[in-house]
Amino acid sequence: MEFGKVSNEELAHVSFRLPPDPATTKATLAGAGKPAKPVVYVGCAKWGRKEWVGEIYPKGTKDAAFLDQYVRQFNSIELNATHYQIYGSDTIGKWAEKAGDRNFLFCPKVPQVISHFSNLATPDAQRRTDDFLRGILAFGRHLGPVFLQLSERYAPASRQSLFTYLRSLPRDLLFFVELRHPEWFANKDIRKEWLDVLGECGMGTVITDASGRRDCVHMELTIPKAFIRFVGNGLVPSDYTRIDAWVKRIGSWLDKGLNELYFFMHQHDERYSPRLCDYVIEKMNRHCGTSLQRIHFLNDAALF
Repeated sequence: MEFGKVSNEELAHVSFRLPPDPATTKATLAGAGKPAKPVVYVGCAKWGRKEWVGEIYPKGTKDAAFLDQYVRQFNSIELNATHYQIYGSDTIGKWAEKAGDRNFLFCPKVPQVISHFSNLATPDAQRRTDDFLRGILAFGRHLGPVFLQLSERYAPASRQSLFTYLRSLPRDLLFFVELRHPEWFANKDIRKEWLDVLGECGMGTVITDASGRRDCVHMELTIPKAFIRFVGNGLVPSDYTRIDAWVKRIGSWLDKGLNELYFFMHQHDERYSPRLCDYVIEKMNRHCGTSLQRIHFLNDAALF
């Protein structure tokens, strides 16, 4: 992922301090009630990483078997594949079969032909959305939340088209929305407006923690469910201290009523993602009472 990437020189000057919980989040969690057993998923964005062969995929693993290996290591995936193509139910069904009887969720990303290359409130966008949703329903019980990412160019000037589109989406599926244009966060009135619409629709916010876009670490929760996209910098020391801060905040949210967490790891060089994912899992198990499966590395013992 290139979003929010900064140079090594700039990295030293970034403040990674997480903002305090805003009023929306406090109210959302206060009204949720603490769940008996929260749902926690941790994963990456793609399964097709050749650099993981010999690290978490057995040596000699072919491309066609990457998903078979991925579902053995993680319990979820932020499915970026659907961002670039609308898949039919046959392909989706084959992917779902790979998960078998595991507790595994695919979290498909809305295709860019809808999210990035349309203004959303058109019959064509609705037709493509119907095709996309029809396909992903083939995931069955392995279907997780759907993730709508708007481009950095999608400004609040077009917000009524976005709001119309969001209100048209089915309420029996869970959606999270990622906004990137800076004005969504800088203008307090606009910020309140989109938060209110998401709350009205029963949709969640995506919180993206990237070094060069600290405004996207907005910490707003409109429902008692969190979708966090963490962008690391190659296992530098700050990657680990940032995770420590997130685990502390997530533990606080779980105590206050958070009932679902989706935490997805990104790196500018994705070879490092499994290592930091394992660190997240170990810290969550130790400090938040989860019992997530650790990542099994083939070339050495666990580091943490």
